[in-house]
Amino acid sequence: MLHHLHTLHTVQTETVSADSPALLNARQVQEILHVDRSTVYRMAESGRLPAIRVGGQWRFPAQRIQELAVPSPAAPDRRVAQAAIDVAADLLGVMMVVTDMDGRPVTRIANPCATFTDRAGDPALLRQCVAEWRRLADEESFEPHFSLGDVGFECARVFVRAGRQLTGMVLAGGVAPTGVIDSDLYSLSDEERARVLSALPRIATAISRSTSDAHPSADPEEETS
Repeated sequence: MLHHLHTLHTVQTETVSADSPALLNARQVQEILHVDRSTVYRMAESGRLPAIRVGGQWRFPAQRIQELAVPSPAAPDRRVAQAAIDVAADLLGVMMVVTDMDGRPVTRIANPCATFTDRAGDPALLRQCVAEWRRLADEESFEPHFSLGDVGFECARVFVRAGRQLTGMVLAGGVAPTGVIDSDLYSLSDEERARVLSALPRIATAISRSTSDAHPSADPEEETS
């Protein structure tokens, strides 16, 4: 899953000898990491997966890829996550949801904006949102910030962690772009936007702690740090 790759977000494309006996092709990497082929290529292109070009094809150092093939960490605790965003979304005046690292919702959407409520039965809307949330998972920045998505409103996200691994995201959305008045979206002042961005890491930390308590880290360093 993508969270394996996010744990190595600082890894850049490595220089590996083209005649190395331990290089894998994209199909083998796909099977080891359980991601689709397009994700393998995208991560190779961005430098977030160790890779080299051999005869116009991507090749991947086997040892480094095997190091990524660790057991998937537990997804955010659904019950705790839902309770947290139900309260936070109402207090902050935004729409909120918790997803896994593939952008799939773990919770129900809390405090949906009118645009979302009016199209709640439209499966195309959810597909569009999941695609947008997956894009946010791939962003390099770990600092929450608002950005305009294809759905037509702004959204901010912060990661949920389990030890050193990223397990999901808390997203705040349904927000009208600055200067735009739209009764179907939430209009926030600069102060209100800042409050949302400040609150998101605290919400994610609370959810992260509940997940870690339910699924203790297997990493001894995590237990003693």
